[in-house]
Amino acid sequence: MTTQLPNLSRFELQCVRLLGNDEEATVRQVHERLEAPPTYSTVRKIFERLEDKGAVTRVRRDGNAWVYRSTVKPAAMIRKEILRFLDSLFDGAAAPLMAHLAEMDAVSLEDLREIERLAGEEIDERTTDESKNIEPATPAPRRKDR
Repeated sequence: MTTQLPNLSRFELQCVRLLGNDEEATVRQVHERLEAPPTYSTVRKIFERLEDKGAVTRVRRDGNAWVYRSTVKPAAMIRKEILRFLDSLFDGAAAPLMAHLAEMDAVSLEDLREIERLAGEEIDERTTDESKNIEPATPAPRRKDR
């Protein structure tokens, strides 16, 4: 996997996510899975760009078609895009985003309880690591204070 995550357009990210779900796929297979896709040749061109950016690699030929594999983890790309989103709209702070989601009824009480549970697990894990004098897992970078 690449160490530096490439900057991808929304459509490029969608293609990588579809490819990531299949592990390996041809451009045609990804094209068929897209909702309201552009032309096949456009998707093929996108894969050329993804290859230039280091987001995908050719694995082997399947007849006349190349089979591609993602070189980036979809989860890592999603995290990167979320951080980019938070930085661009909320100066890196997640609380205002959560407030907007709650106002829009886009997050349920069950969702908030799950977030609280996950946050509690993270705190418990860090506390356990510290009590064992173990170096905790590298925490997520702190967001900008503005």
